[in-house]
Order: sequence, then C-alpha cells, then structure tokens
Amino acid sequence: MILTNQQSLAQSKYGVADDAQRQVIKLSKDKWGWMSEKKVDQLSELFDDKAVFVHMGGTWGKERELEVIQTGEIWYKKAELYSISVNVIGNTAILLNDIDLQAVVSGNQVVNPFMVTEVYINENGKWKMGSLTFSRLLRPIKMTD
Repeated sequence: MILTNQQSLAQSKYGVADDAQRQVIKLSKDKWGWMSEKKVDQLSELFDDKAVFVHMGGTWGKERELEVIQTGEIWYKKAELYSISVNVIGNTAILLNDIDLQAVVSGNQVVNPFMVTEVYINENGKWKMGSLTFSRLLRPIKMTD
C-alpha cells in the first residue's frame, strides 16, 4: 500500500497546476501504486520502449525494470511522498518526488530517502515515461513505520 503525505508544488506561474501537470502527477502517483502491487501490465503501457531506469545498484531499460518488479527482485513496498514538482517544457514533463521508499531488495527490507526524477514525453496526447532516476538524499529518513 502506498501512503502519500504530499504537498503539491506543481504550480504554474499563476499558482495553479495546469492540466498537463495534473495529468503527470496522477500518472506518477498511479505508478507508485502499480509498482507496489507489481502491476507490470500497467507499467509496461506507461514505460516507453526506450525508457531508462537509474537505481543505486544499476542502470537498465524497460524490459529489465519490468522483470525486476515482476520477480520481486525489487519490491517497491511503500513510498511516502513529501513533495512533488513538475516542469513542462514543450512535450516533456520533468517531475521531482521527494520520498522515503520502503523496499525489499534481494530479500532485504530497506528504507531510503530519495529525490526521484521522472521524465515523461507526450506523444499523440499520451504521456509515456522516458526515465526514472533514484538519487539518494543525505537527509534523515522521515518515514515513521
């Protein structure tokens, strides 16, 4: 189950998130749920065929990421979101999530504070993920359970 305690920072210069920002935020939140629940069919639709995934332990493409999720090699158990920001540049959206991620990695439960960068590309009116990068933060873990 994904818990979210987020402050939406996705705002235009007028203080209100635009439709593209709202769509990308929803996709990102849905993605955390799909990853937790190992819903690789939905993730396969979301991830572009050329997508790249950068983790603390390696970098790989779409097929490997789906395999890692499906087999439970990495189980994205729970993400606690503290902030979300989105910048849309043309047909590209760059989303930043400040999270604590509780995961099971190769059988070991871990919690890490991350700034997660997600890059989405809008092609023919549909957002696809092009990149997902986990950058470990130096701040203390905020997650309480």
